[in-house]
Amino acid sequence: MKILLVEDEERLVSFIRKGMLGEGHEVQAAYDGRTGLSLFRSDRYDMIILDVNLPNINGFELCRLIRLDNESVPILILTALDSLADKSDGFNAGADDYLVKPFEFQELLLRIRALTRRNGPKEKQILRLADLELNLDTKTVTRAGIRIELTTREYALMEYMMLNKGKTISRTDISEQVWSLHFDTNTNIIDVYISYLRKKIDKGFSPKLLHTIVGMGYVLREG
Repeated sequence: MKILLVEDEERLVSFIRKGMLGEGHEVQAAYDGRTGLSLFRSDRYDMIILDVNLPNINGFELCRLIRLDNESVPILILTALDSLADKSDGFNAGADDYLVKPFEFQELLLRIRALTRRNGPKEKQILRLADLELNLDTKTVTRAGIRIELTTREYALMEYMMLNKGKTISRTDISEQVWSLHFDTNTNIIDVYISYLRKKIDKGFSPKLLHTIVGMGYVLREG
């Protein structure tokens, strides 16, 4: 997917671009509204992400101008402005969604996925690591082309780890972010499910992908 990101914070642009590239998406960045409008009019994009407080043309006005040219491209406003009035201005300008900073990258991915599904047929939403694939549309997992059968809880854990591949994930993260539970230090249930996953996605395959980081948690990575 090709994404136009109009954002004047260079560090945030770098963060989003790195994460999107890891998901197989291309990101074209503009640091002011006028440049963003020029880029939009000179190329085709599958998704637009806009900040509001931009130099030259602000995000709300830029959203209106884009909508005059294209009624269907998904537009997500990404801003620190969090009042109901600001959100109303964003949606009235033609935005499809509104995400307030600071945000979790996983939530940004989930919102983008929802918007692209809503706007007609798109490429299959597949997360990949080595020969491991997770299809977000069909909720299926394969490795080297072999279907891996997972329970509902195993799949939820697998999806979260694939969305955060390369990052060390703590037991607290898994308990709260995957299962919406308060982490109980007296139970080994997370270690049990990690063991289940490891047997299913790593046993008989190479390289091993699910690793334990002693004292910190787990990471899904190649090697």
